[in-house]
Amino acid sequence: VLASASPRRRQLLEQVGIPHRVYPSQVEEVVTSTIPSRVVEELSEQKCADVLERVPEGTLVLGADTVVAFEGRILGKPSDEEEAFRMLDMLQGNTHQVYTGVTIVCCGIPEGERTFVEETDVEVYPMSREEIRRYIESGDPMDKAGAYGIQGQFAAYIKGIRGDYNNVVGLPAGRLYQEL
Repeated sequence: VLASASPRRRQLLEQVGIPHRVYPSQVEEVVTSTIPSRVVEELSEQKCADVLERVPEGTLVLGADTVVAFEGRILGKPSDEEEAFRMLDMLQGNTHQVYTGVTIVCCGIPEGERTFVEETDVEVYPMSREEIRRYIESGDPMDKAGAYGIQGQFAAYIKGIRGDYNNVVGLPAGRLYQEL
């Protein structure tokens, strides 16, 4: 069971052949850290725990959370176009990190639980103010951490990545498959 409503995570699970059902977590997220890798661990664990309470015993539950961070500061989903502009202006011409925390709980037993974090560096080409505005006008950045989706129109501004591309999309599918 995938404890997320993310269509991108569903697509990645399907891509690597992991059958699943979707039970989105409804937990109120509580973060006790400001360290990006720890934040995604905490949130993936919380999502898993929430859904585990609502599924039959013996169900494997997968929770995941992704954040974009620049200079150690977490950039969530923008609340409005102005915030999206500030985020994209910060990222353009620089390298930032994308972290995804994944928690797997197998059959509700402590031995079947594991959490890991995947980190990917993303380098963005310099962008003009007009390019940033045009991208925001597309509507694409408004529901994505860091105000961009690497798999869409923003691909035109990706100079390079070091790490797992799918991690930037929202789920390190290869690592998850190997962990399972």
